[in-house]
Amino acid sequence: MVRASRGRGAQMNAAARAAHHPFLLFLHADSHLRDPWLLDHAVHALQKRIDAAGNTKVAGHFPLHFIRADGRHTLAYRYIEAKTTLNRTNTTNGDQGFLMAREFFDALGGFSEALPFLEDQEMAERIRRDGVWMTLPGVLESSARRFEAEGFHRRYLLMGIIMGIYSVGAHGFFKRAPDIYRSHPETGLLLTPFFRTIRRMMREELGLGGSLRAWLAVGRYVRQNAWQPFFFMDVLARPLFGPKRTPLLGFHDRIFRPLTNFVPFDALTALFCFVWYMGVLAPWFALREWGLGTLDRNT
Repeated sequence: MVRASRGRGAQMNAAARAAHHPFLLFLHADSHLRDPWLLDHAVHALQKRIDAAGNTKVAGHFPLHFIRADGRHTLAYRYIEAKTTLNRTNTTNGDQGFLMAREFFDALGGFSEALPFLEDQEMAERIRRDGVWMTLPGVLESSARRFEAEGFHRRYLLMGIIMGIYSVGAHGFFKRAPDIYRSHPETGLLLTPFFRTIRRMMREELGLGGSLRAWLAVGRYVRQNAWQPFFFMDVLARPLFGPKRTPLLGFHDRIFRPLTNFVPFDALTALFCFVWYMGVLAPWFALREWGLGTLDRNT
């Protein structure tokens, strides 16, 4: 047990400094190594990959299996679990466990301590930029409590909003984020404060020109993640295609993405996103959360 200052990034860095083994595993408290040989097999697989690469710039993550209290949203969970087997941009996060050589971790400079959250995503993309990710053998079990406590669709939508804002570089959002990021007992206000903060940023910080550029970047981000509906259809059709085949994802990569990789598509996607998020979802969830009696009328 290591005492450290507040913040997951600072806490994991402090733990890494106290550790002595040449490999480090960063694991969330609600993740479980059920298989007693899981870590042993993972370390051996990582060492083999490092030996083949000739350097330590390799990090591993586990595929996930969610432990659920109810049977709802089975297909959606299957899709999320399938995504954790991939090594595409923004598909790797701390829930999957980060296993790497201490030498590589030190070269990366550790986790960012500037972010109130998303320190795992920031680290994941630095690893992707400076090294390579691999999917480790076995499956890591993770709690689905956040999805179940907050509502699956609200939690998944919030994850998408946060990742979109982070990916387009609107860092002013995260200066405000600690004040609106709610703990589990306060999930009635999960989305409304985020939509309010986005509107306030557009009005007070970005202005018209900055808002247009930010939404164009959002459109580009969404277009770059257009592979996800194709992959979802592959997951849905696995009884037909088989568990390993992804023909629709291949169609996206070979045909759809080259055909849509142009600025006009980014602009059209940005317009759709603005109308959908700010014109449809923001008022819908404001009314819904008000109806649940959880909206703080003093804010």
